Amino acid sequence: MRVVLSTYGSRGDVEPLVGLAVRVRELGAEVRVCAPPDEDFARRLSDADVPLMPVGRSARALTTGAPSSSSLPRRAAELIADQFDVVTAAAGGCDVLVATGMMPAAAGALSVAEKLGIRSVSVTFQQLTLPSPHRPPLAYPGRPFPPEATDNRALWEWDAQSIDALFGAALNTHRAANGLPPVDNVRDYVVGDRPWLATDPVLDPWLEPADLDVVQTGAWILPDERPLPADLVAFLDAGTPPVFVGFGSMPLHDSEDAARAAVEAVRALGRRTVVARGWAGLALLDDRDDCFAVGEVNQQALFGRVAAVVHHGGAGTTTTAARAGAPQVVVAQAADQPYWAGRVAELGIGAAHDGPTLTTESLAAALTTALTDETRARAAAVAGTIRTDGATVAAELLLDAIGRERPPVPA
Repeated sequence: MRVVLSTYGSRGDVEPLVGLAVRVRELGAEVRVCAPPDEDFARRLSDADVPLMPVGRSARALTTGAPSSSSLPRRAAELIADQFDVVTAAAGGCDVLVATGMMPAAAGALSVAEKLGIRSVSVTFQQLTLPSPHRPPLAYPGRPFPPEATDNRALWEWDAQSIDALFGAALNTHRAANGLPPVDNVRDYVVGDRPWLATDPVLDPWLEPADLDVVQTGAWILPDERPLPADLVAFLDAGTPPVFVGFGSMPLHDSEDAARAAVEAVRALGRRTVVARGWAGLALLDDRDDCFAVGEVNQQALFGRVAAVVHHGGAGTTTTAARAGAPQVVVAQAADQPYWAGRVAELGIGAAHDGPTLTTESLAAALTTALTDETRARAAAVAGTIRTDGATVAAELLLDAIGRERPPVPA
């Protein structure tokens, strides 16, 4: 059996596929991943011995380039064209294609599966793109919701119209060129009738009833066996547990100010700091020995040794910190991150920072909540409820479905 996993997006869109790919391979299937060509993605997949088929240009360059909302249709057309080019070559002869990542990229990958006549599964790593009467959708940049619209179902209709306006023409142009009929609702085409939600049900409960038959597998996390760097271990051993500060794949408008505010806030509380450079390029303020900077590192191991985790609120980082039992402060920047900030606060495992811009005072206030004994105890309790088998569950579902569809072998 052959499986192709396709995505385009940030580290949070690629990392879960590493976990799924390894579990699929353990069950005896051949697997490859189509993803952006960024060096850190390629290295992570190589470490797991998973073949990468590079798609398009660097996701980091696209994200940090601060593109305008008016460029979304043009960028969507590029992403869709890349999917038809690369995924078609990767998926020839495969049994199933798993599509996730940015909406136009997923639409392109699913169209390739349709063209090739193979089974496909649509997956999301946060539920906010799945229509539900219980909450409104996310608004796309440059396309705010009408102020008079408050009914969730009406907002989801507006959401579908926005997605069609942004991505519909590009998708249908490429579908026509490949002999496929047009799609009249891009969002519903991507979501499908039975989407998979690869998130933890404690952190991200899917509420019924809704109009979708959602399969929630649990988060796809591969145990990270990499040792922490020796100099980082020495720093951790030299004093009390530090506060981790990092914003993952998010660019920041002023990373120098953010780093300064973060370090000064942690120092004001008498704590040490581990600063993750990330795509924002955070750096140390000075050469004092109470701060340590890291690049790519095993966060599963590191978060088990910190007093708290200050981060942007990506689904992966939120889940990793929750599994480690580390109190969190979520400084949400965009997209689904305010949702994760709200979930952290609702569960009592940390605090939601007030807005995306850090000040020394605002972060110190949020950290004061996160560093209480009550929050730490609650974080430890929730850590024991987080599922660890999500990637295995998904791999088994995937291969079981392939097996059911294959004709029996003649005796």
